[in-house]
Amino acid sequence: MAYDVIVVGARCAGSPTAMLLARQGYRVLVVDRSTFPSDTVSTHLIHPPGVAALRRWGLLDRLVATGCPPIDTYVLDFGPFALVGAPGTEESPVAYAPRRTVLDKLLVDAAAEAGAEVREGFVVDELLTDGDRVTGIRGHALGGGEPVTEHARVVVGADGLRSVVAGSVRLDQYHEKPKLLCGYYTYWSGLPMDGRFETYVRPDRGLAAWPTNDDLTLVVAGWPYAEFEANKTDIEGNYLKAIATAPEFAARVDAATRAERFAGMAVPNFFRKPYGPGWALVGDAGYNKDFITAMGIQDAFRDAELCVTALDDSFSGRRPYDVAMSGYQAARDGQVLPMYEFTCELATLEPPPPDLVQLLSAINGNQPAMDEFARMNAGVLSPADFFAPEHIDQMMTTNLPRA
Repeated sequence: MAYDVIVVGARCAGSPTAMLLARQGYRVLVVDRSTFPSDTVSTHLIHPPGVAALRRWGLLDRLVATGCPPIDTYVLDFGPFALVGAPGTEESPVAYAPRRTVLDKLLVDAAAEAGAEVREGFVVDELLTDGDRVTGIRGHALGGGEPVTEHARVVVGADGLRSVVAGSVRLDQYHEKPKLLCGYYTYWSGLPMDGRFETYVRPDRGLAAWPTNDDLTLVVAGWPYAEFEANKTDIEGNYLKAIATAPEFAARVDAATRAERFAGMAVPNFFRKPYGPGWALVGDAGYNKDFITAMGIQDAFRDAELCVTALDDSFSGRRPYDVAMSGYQAARDGQVLPMYEFTCELATLEPPPPDLVQLLSAINGNQPAMDEFARMNAGVLSPADFFAPEHIDQMMTTNLPRA
């Protein structure tokens, strides 16, 4: 076959997958209908575990060089009180929120430098199969051209929620939940954040803001998906009304200048089986959840590393393909399921249960405990571990050491 792996989709799941495979000497083709740099709807945020991945890959210095400001403080404002904590670890203390025009171009270039063949502006029309096994792709250059056929041992779908690869194969979908939240964001100039990621939780409304490239700040506002139809005719008006539920923050926005148009999103929540004969899925193609916790990019990075490890084990003969890939699925699900459930609960925008309010009120002002809460929201600490009774007792009775 011409390639060991064809990766469909070259953004934050696909390019790292291609890069890591190519660095191990595999023949890799990565295709995307977009050309780079180009934008896409995104929260942008890379929590500290995702930043640690960029460091492992030797790409963090490139991101820092773009001028994207570091984020060293997470503020979670619940109205009566706000929890302010440090989200990272000593090894990886900060988050970043680069524009996708910046991040995706950086990742595509890294894949090419590693030896992967990159074809931008390429549309995948269908998967090639031999029986129930995927053997390659057929597609064409964006804007026309003759059909092109390429073959590979495995085709990896890194092409997002509406994945062509996922839509072309038989797969199981599980832990499904409907669309819960719709959100709209834009960018503001003159809204300094001083290294802070701020979230405001209000009845039936959620707001967040963080700094990005070019001295801009992304501000997102959301409401329950049940209000989508009623509110879609006046996005700007409803966005500003949502921001007004946090008056001090609204005053800062009033003093700023909106720099770009609005972008919006509302997504279903699901897991998909991420592999089958001759195919695999990474990123949002295989596991999608609401954007309220902004976990998409770091989860894509995690998937890339897990999937590449499994494929390398299979290709090298260390483990049979099904064994290696089932291990990938189990590792992915085990790592993300607690955050998935926490995310979906947050996305309802329903009032937190009394026991949670009592816990958060109790840790207010306890800096080590607030740091732990920030680290949980950053994906450094699993919600399952944070909410474990023994951990809660420890937070209430001791000052926890930094990780």
